Amino acid sequence: MSLLRRLATAGLLLAAALAIPGPRSPAAETPPGWKAGIARTIITPETDVWLAGYGTKRSSDGKLHELWMKALALEDARGQRAVLVTSDFQGVPRSMSDRVFTKLKDQLGLDRRQVMFTFSHNHCGPRLGDDLIDYYPVDEAQEQLVREYTDLMVERTVAVIAESLANLAPAELATGSGTATFAVNRRNNQEDDVPRLIAEGKLVGPVDHRVPVMKVTRPDGATAAVVFGYACHPTTLSFNTWNGDYPGFAQLEIEAKYPGAAAMFVNTCGGDQNPLPRRSVELCQKYGHELAVGVLSALDAQLSPLEPRLATAFTLVDLAYLEVTSREQLVAAAADESNAIQARWARRLLKELDAGAKFASEYPYPVHVWRLGRDTYWIGLGAESVVDYSLRFQREYGPNTWVLGYTDDMLAYIPSRRVWEEGGYEGGARLYEYGRPALRWAGDVEDRISSTVQRLMKEVDQP
Repeated sequence: MSLLRRLATAGLLLAAALAIPGPRSPAAETPPGWKAGIARTIITPETDVWLAGYGTKRSSDGKLHELWMKALALEDARGQRAVLVTSDFQGVPRSMSDRVFTKLKDQLGLDRRQVMFTFSHNHCGPRLGDDLIDYYPVDEAQEQLVREYTDLMVERTVAVIAESLANLAPAELATGSGTATFAVNRRNNQEDDVPRLIAEGKLVGPVDHRVPVMKVTRPDGATAAVVFGYACHPTTLSFNTWNGDYPGFAQLEIEAKYPGAAAMFVNTCGGDQNPLPRRSVELCQKYGHELAVGVLSALDAQLSPLEPRLATAFTLVDLAYLEVTSREQLVAAAADESNAIQARWARRLLKELDAGAKFASEYPYPVHVWRLGRDTYWIGLGAESVVDYSLRFQREYGPNTWVLGYTDDMLAYIPSRRVWEEGGYEGGARLYEYGRPALRWAGDVEDRISSTVQRLMKEVDQP
């Protein structure tokens, strides 16, 4: 074979060898990223369960729009999982959420640290379980309807979480923030004076007008979910028509902007914040629109991508009562019909004492901390935590910190030390409204919660 022919043959062999695909180098592999799964279910009652809140008989007369429960499952590059549940409930009691967490462990292998069960605190949503058990002048027929509805919601919650996990698929996560200004500190501004104070620019008291936002995007660019928060009571409306109040209208507007996406609202410590002025559907729609604009403006700006890293931690911390109620106090309260709620509370607790019960001096309070990416934190706090917690933890742990109030358990108002010392509705002697065997928390509530958050932060910050 001539030299020229040998060289040509060698060239053909080399070309053929180069054309054969070989093992891909590690650098050529697509690095693992986030996975996200979304599911949703309607929770609007189909029976005559009363609307929750306000302590009166409130049978539904219809609906403005459906009530929803939504779940967002997340999985990071290492396979760590967590699920956020948002809902249009007024309050989820521990007697319900504990049943959910037990079923999630048994059926799906999820630990408590992996699930935050949040509720918007919407006052045009349904009653659940023994939440505010002494608050309403109910009869056995109504209580049976509530038990049946609560049982259904336990199963539906587990099902929507399971569906979100089954829907896990590649996604990208990014965060940002917007602004909405309709929340007013109700402790420091008289409601009747608010229109004038707004016009004069004289509103006072701490507020958190930030609107934190997280966007979940599929590889094809489609928006799968938008999670957003705001610190304010959803109490624009007080009539008897099912709806999600301003968060419900905001979610509808965002979902209209991003068809097929799930808009998910979390209440970021609105225990002492109200939408003011209020009491009309027009104002409710206005506030929902303002909140949606805050979200959409954040989405239109430059968002910060989150690395596919997830860490979760959870514990129960005991919050002490200032003084456990006595039989003598209960007897006096039971005879005082000027306060019907307190009288019902006293009669129920007297029956428990007669049956041999002993009242605990503390209450187990749920605290979550999740880290998403390098420096985004979600702190989940039970019940009606006041805005001071959101402001404090943003200062201590950075501007990318979300503080989700109304998580896992609707147990009572949770005052900061400042609010506790000032007293008033959120910091005063009103624990009986929530069925607790005491009138007031001890003064170290904020210290116990903040030290617990600090400890959980160390857990999630480990490599």
